[in-house]
Amino acid sequence: MPADSTADRDTPAVETPAEEARRERRTGWKVIRRVAPYLWPEGESWAKRRVVGALVALLAAKLVAVGTPMIYKRAVDALSGEGVPDLALGAVGLTVAYGMARLMSNGFQQLRDAVFAGVGQRALRRIALETFTHIHRLSLRYHVTRRTGGLSRIIERGVKGVDFLLRFLLFSVGPLILELALIAGVLFVMFDAWYLVVVAATIALYVWFTFKVTEWRVRLRREMNDQDTDANQKAIDSLLNYETVKYFGAEGREAARYDRAMAGYETAALKTAYSLAFLNFGQTFLITGGLVIVMVMAAVGVQNGALTVGDFVMVNAYMIQITMPLGFLGTVYREIRQSLVDMGEMFELLDQPREVADRPGAPALKVSGGAVAFDRVVFGYDPARPILHGISLAVGAGEKVALVGPSGSGKSTIGRLLFRFYDVSEGAIRIDGQDIRDVAQDTLHAAIGVVPQDTVLFNDTIRYNIAYGREEATEDEIVAAAKAAQIHDFIAALPEGYDTTVGERGLKLSGGEKQRVGIARTLLKDPPILLLDEATSALDTETEAEIQGALRRAGQGRTVLTIAHRLSTVADADRIVVLEAGRVVEEGTHAALLARQGRYAQLWARQQAEHAA
Repeated sequence: MPADSTADRDTPAVETPAEEARRERRTGWKVIRRVAPYLWPEGESWAKRRVVGALVALLAAKLVAVGTPMIYKRAVDALSGEGVPDLALGAVGLTVAYGMARLMSNGFQQLRDAVFAGVGQRALRRIALETFTHIHRLSLRYHVTRRTGGLSRIIERGVKGVDFLLRFLLFSVGPLILELALIAGVLFVMFDAWYLVVVAATIALYVWFTFKVTEWRVRLRREMNDQDTDANQKAIDSLLNYETVKYFGAEGREAARYDRAMAGYETAALKTAYSLAFLNFGQTFLITGGLVIVMVMAAVGVQNGALTVGDFVMVNAYMIQITMPLGFLGTVYREIRQSLVDMGEMFELLDQPREVADRPGAPALKVSGGAVAFDRVVFGYDPARPILHGISLAVGAGEKVALVGPSGSGKSTIGRLLFRFYDVSEGAIRIDGQDIRDVAQDTLHAAIGVVPQDTVLFNDTIRYNIAYGREEATEDEIVAAAKAAQIHDFIAALPEGYDTTVGERGLKLSGGEKQRVGIARTLLKDPPILLLDEATSALDTETEAEIQGALRRAGQGRTVLTIAHRLSTVADADRIVVLEAGRVVEEGTHAALLARQGRYAQLWARQQAEHAA
């Protein structure tokens, strides 16, 4: 055996263009199978009736379109004296009939689109909702590793691709084949087989050329999409961090970074444009060649007396009628392939497995007191780098317990595990004796209220942001929650009161005001368990003292788990748990831990010295 055979076997094989094309075709058919059921939705009879009605209108439009050149031929023959008019009005009547036929053909097409519009829009809405819902169900791990800008662009392109594919699967490919078959049959019956041979050869060459070039353009399109996504991500990332950019005078650096991304997009877009020009010219060359050959054959027939002038005109009309759908075929196939690329990324999102999922038939969480227990919990965001090493911690019902320790000790991780953003690697977390992995997540989330370090507000009214805690809350309940969070007087003093818009498009609240709104909506939620995750660490001392008073009132009658950096904010806790390197190193009351002169006392002394300085 050659010495390097093992290395060769371990090296991933590079796909050839043919293998890549076959894989893309398999992916394309998979996407089409995913989309096709939306054309015939189960349990929606109205949608099925509309689909059938649209197909009937489509068939009528094609039959009228194929018959129209025959009326045109008879009108020309009547004018040239070579035929007998079919209508009493002679050539004039035939001309009017020709115009009516064209009008009917277009009318049936518009009727088809109008009848199907409701089905298409409903399908678009359903798949967009399915994607949006699925993304919300994915774990926090997925969201922190994906950029929001790129994610939103993938969804946007994918949904547009679904809209295109739904319409053109039903109204383009099949109808095009039907129309070509009808025209080919007419040419064969009314002329001879050579006309059919030329038309068939033209169509075959056109389809082959279109498919081959489009396969090449799909790869260029994917490259352009990647560059577009990268540029969009950089733009959104920079705008979201506007203040940081300003702090470091990095406007030029960010502009250069964005320009480099746009330069990549420009290069890819130019390749796409050049390939499109090549495709369009090649299609025109093939179609024009077939048209000229058939028209020459018809002209020879007229000169020989075998055909009338009306026949010549009819052949020309049919060839032009073929040219239009064939040109449409090129566009449809190109757009379908590009849509499949866009949709493939969206369906990859839908195929992302849920890392944290409910077990089949998971019961609702039953909270009798709100006792929380961590039983030998082991966890790491990366399996190779554990964060928590066998943490055991018990929080009694109605007890206030604080978690403190240096950065990286695992405090915030414990909060994320309690809310089940992630599942533990080993051990268990229980609420009133129930393993949180065995209960329905929505009931778990309903039982826990979280006040984070930085409260994020929606770009909506203050009323909406507070009522987010409980959608069905009454006005009186919203006001009561605001009063409990000591934010009501501030809101009432605003010109628009609770209808004041906040966020990017409205009033900018201070850190303390945002925290009070966050506390108000958590109070409105009225959970039995309260998780305070560094809720005041970003505030100044005076504001922190005010917020602490609101938080103490919020915690009355609830189990409270406080994650804190400033030890002075948790000195009144029933129990303080000191973490270091993912392990519990000390536990007790503030006074007891100071008296022990251990790790907590060291942290307290250091913070007091920093405060005094």
